[in-house]
Amino acid sequence: MSDFSARVEAVSISGIREVFEAAGEGAINLGLGQPDFSAPDHARRAAVEAIRDGRADAYTENKGLSSLREAIAAKHERDQGIDLHPDDIIATAGGSEALHIAMEAHVDAGDEVIIPDPGFVSYDALTKLADGTPVPVPLRDDLTLDPAAVEEAITDDTAAFVVNSPGNPTGAVSPPEDIEEFARIADEHDVLCISDEVYEYTVFDGEFRSPAEFAETDNVVVVNSASKLYSMTGWRLGWVHASSRRIERMLRVHQYAQACASAPAQFAAEAALTGPQEQVGEMTESFRRRRDIVVEGLEDIGLTVPTPTGAFYAMPEVPEGFVDECLERGVIVVPGEAFGAHGEGYARLSYATDEESLREALDIMGDAYDAVV
Repeated sequence: MSDFSARVEAVSISGIREVFEAAGEGAINLGLGQPDFSAPDHARRAAVEAIRDGRADAYTENKGLSSLREAIAAKHERDQGIDLHPDDIIATAGGSEALHIAMEAHVDAGDEVIIPDPGFVSYDALTKLADGTPVPVPLRDDLTLDPAAVEEAITDDTAAFVVNSPGNPTGAVSPPEDIEEFARIADEHDVLCISDEVYEYTVFDGEFRSPAEFAETDNVVVVNSASKLYSMTGWRLGWVHASSRRIERMLRVHQYAQACASAPAQFAAEAALTGPQEQVGEMTESFRRRRDIVVEGLEDIGLTVPTPTGAFYAMPEVPEGFVDECLERGVIVVPGEAFGAHGEGYARLSYATDEESLREALDIMGDAYDAVV
């Protein structure tokens, strides 16, 4: 009798998707982690020209176009001072595939992977799909991941731990001293640090740092993507960088799962990385303004919310029934428990939408709050 694998039965449809499907037509969507900017013009032109010239018709190298990987290496040298060889990069189908191949290449059946809780929904699911065991670690009150809590959770079965700064769903940015500690933990305990850095450019307070800057071993794998950096979510172009031996193992997974990332998207991402960067700053400043509108509005409603220092999410503490009331009134927010058990009592909302819609949504959320307290 045909049946299903235990791996697939261990995961379910994302709680984020369930909220989307429960919302009525015309709802204000504060659940979607997608910038409302267009991809840079020069990136779109590069894809169109590659298609017209026939350069996007064929497979690229499994790792991706050498020129794209050179652009990615130059980006990391420029931004983090990391001396990265283009051969130690794989272009992937978004950051999602990068996370997937990192897990598949490093996690054995029964291995433990320490993940932030609340944390991005893929960390738990991809660990299970690799036959591993997720080990959720609750966050601090400011919604940052505590290195001491990660270190305490390490056992003989720990294969990896995940760091995500700036964070989804929290909007929290880990301070440099914590990032340095994560690198030390990876080195001293000989466990892998998977650093999810897809919101790297969206920092309002503090500064972005990568564990790859501090590690003395090769126990750091970095996941990044054009999706949030350049508002190219639909292009599905991400990358992973690591040591040569780790890239070679991840390539074994990538070559069979994907063969290569979409060629038009590779040409677009290369142009985004090498072309004018003004849009990056414009996006960050816009999100900063929206952050301030949302935090002030939520506090006026009566909610407690740690001020996000990056990304474009806020995660207020909410009373029971609040999320359902928002949905019934036409505002999509995501219940915190969709991101882990320790997210219960919170809700995530994205402010990657226009200011007028945000102000309207805040008025509706105020009514929803009054209805449940």
